[in-house]
Amino acid sequence: MSIRIEKTRCIGCGACTNACPGSLLILQEDKKAFMRSPRDCWGCTACMKVCPVEAITYFLGADVGGRGSRMTLAREGVLYRWKIQSPAGAQREILIDRRNSNKY
Repeated sequence: MSIRIEKTRCIGCGACTNACPGSLLILQEDKKAFMRSPRDCWGCTACMKVCPVEAITYFLGADVGGRGSRMTLAREGVLYRWKIQSPAGAQREILIDRRNSNKY
């Protein structure tokens, strides 16, 4: 499980590099975000939550039951819209009030 950065969408703002608790993301010379060691990604999605252009995708591998699905995040006011797409093309969405998304 890991994130993937869509280079064509990345604007090089650095928000994700500041949000990553594992310091795994860096800005390359071309000012595009890059993950140094994808297998060290904790899957916390902090980078996705701060990306202003939705350039980060979360890969749900078979090890977590995702079977290769991809998850993206769109912010809509106070909501997070998590979109999950399976390799076969099936789509599912989950809406979460972002003000309560990190409560335990």
